[in-house]
Parts: sequence; C-alpha cells; structure tokens
Amino acid sequence: MPIPVTLIPGDGIGPSISHATVKILDAAGADIEWDEQCAGRAGVVKYGDPIPDSTLDSIKRTRCALKGPLETPVGEGFRSINVSLRKTFDLYANLRPVHTIVPGGRYEDIDLVLVRENTEGLYIGIEHYIKVGDDPRAAAESTALITKSGSERIVRYAFEYAKANGRKKVTLVHKANILKFSQGLFLDVGRLVAHEYEAQGIQFDERIVDAMAMDLVLRPEKYDVIVTTNLFGDILSDLMSGLVGGLGLAPGANIGKGGAIFEAVHGTAPDIVGKNIANPGALVLAACMMLEHLGDKERATRVRNALEGTIKEGKTVTRDLGGTASTDEFTEAVIARL
Repeated sequence: MPIPVTLIPGDGIGPSISHATVKILDAAGADIEWDEQCAGRAGVVKYGDPIPDSTLDSIKRTRCALKGPLETPVGEGFRSINVSLRKTFDLYANLRPVHTIVPGGRYEDIDLVLVRENTEGLYIGIEHYIKVGDDPRAAAESTALITKSGSERIVRYAFEYAKANGRKKVTLVHKANILKFSQGLFLDVGRLVAHEYEAQGIQFDERIVDAMAMDLVLRPEKYDVIVTTNLFGDILSDLMSGLVGGLGLAPGANIGKGGAIFEAVHGTAPDIVGKNIANPGALVLAACMMLEHLGDKERATRVRNALEGTIKEGKTVTRDLGGTASTDEFTEAVIARL
C-alpha cells in the first residue's frame, strides 16, 4: 500500500523545489501517496491562516510531512510557523546532518550530525515587557525553560541515533558555567544518560558553547554527533552548514511522538522565484531522511547517491553550485543517474 505523506510545497521557491523533489522520488519508485496542503503565506492567502486546520489534520493523519520553506507573515501577530508546528506535534528532536558534498571547499570529509532540542529553552515563548515609569516597554524579559524530562529524551535520542547509525561519539554542548540552573540541569541529566551508554562503546564529552563554536571551525573532524539546547542548536547548526558550503544543501528533520516533518532549512529566496534556477538539493536530501524514517533506506541511498554524483560531476548543476543549469535540468540529471 502507498505510504501517505503530507506535502507542504511552501512559499517562494518552495513549490518549484517541491515539484522537483517529488519528481525524483517518483522516478526512484517511492510508493508515496502525497496529500498536498498549504501553510505560510500561501495559507494566509487561501484560508487567512498560516497553519490551516486542513494542514494540521493531514499531518495528524499521515504522521509524516515533507515541507518546503515557509514565510511567516511579519508584523501581523503570527508566531513562527515552524515553531508552532514543532509545539503542536511535540517534535522535540531537530536533526541536522552536514557532510561534504561539493568538492574543493574549505574543508574536506565533514560528517557531523547535530541533535537540537526543539520544544524548550528560550524559544518556548515565555516573555513579556516590563513597565518602568510611563514607558510600558522599558525592558523585556524572556524565560528559558529547561526540564529534566525534556533534557533526558533529547540526550537519549542523540545516543540512540549514534547507536543506530554506527556513530562513535556524542558531544553535549552547554553554558552551565554561567547559567548554573537551566544549563546545569541539562548537563547533569546528559551525564546521567551518557553513563548508560558507556558499555555500548559510545564515547561522551562535553563542551561550552562558545569554545565549541571556535573548535568546530578549527577542528571539525574531532566531532561526530552533537546534542544541545534549542538556541545553541539553532546557531551551531547553521555554523556547521557553513563548513560544507551553506544552507543550499542542508536538510533537517523534526521528529517526535506526534509524527515527523522533514524540510529544507533555507529560506524562500524571493529574489529567484519563477526563474527556474533554484537548487532543490536540500529538500531532496530531506526527502532521503524521510525515506529512511519510513524504513526505505535502500531507496534513500539510491536517491542520495544520484544527487551527490550529479553535484560532484559538476556538469549539470544550478548557479549556486557553480553551474548554469535550470532547476528542471538539474532534476533530470539526478533522475538520469537513478
């Protein structure tokens, strides 16, 4: 039976790269029944809501979604759509793998995975203004909420991911030297979880976030799986993407008890909308992560190898990868390699 998956093409270049990705998966023989829905700016235009009920209902039914980049309307009272989706479905684990695809870059043989806690920390949205005298917005206060249960499940997810994927080490990134309670709790829980995996041969170490940022630039080969809290993960994941050339080939997954959403983490690129020159690589790689999640690892490997082979050959690649090919031409080149 076909596997039902919610498809959210997204905004900007989203529909173009989503169409390319679906075409590649179809050519690879993926047995998927797509339920196309809208969100972001497209949701506001069609339904007056950036996350329409029909989209939420679809994800609840399929428990799996592939999502293009979304635009959160600015200044209209809407919270981040991505944050809202993560909270609605308790997608507590944000998975951001990065590895070298484009040859000749600043670094070679990068192969890192960042596991970011997705539902707590400063991004939980507990904040308010403080009135001083006649100024109602004289100061602002935001609360970073870290729980023992939330810390335990994200660190355990990182270790289980390492075990399932033949990874050798998990590094916990924190700021417990300054934030003694919130980051201290995260670190303490992480140490306890790590102790359970010692006998399974998975190494554990810990780094303060600022030192980690420097070390990732100087010696990225030292690291393997990295686990951290929400804000630090947001920053470090983009830093890691920079090690391999940027967000153009950066996929992401948001996984939890309520389902899983796979996405390209780059933006909507309004400057190239309608020009047929967008690189669908990040969304194709996200789709490979989705296939693995659905148990179709062999097909995921075939698609990934076809994409990477096309990029490394360099003959039919988009402008951001140093070529002149259109989105359609790049897509057909990947399909030809299947």
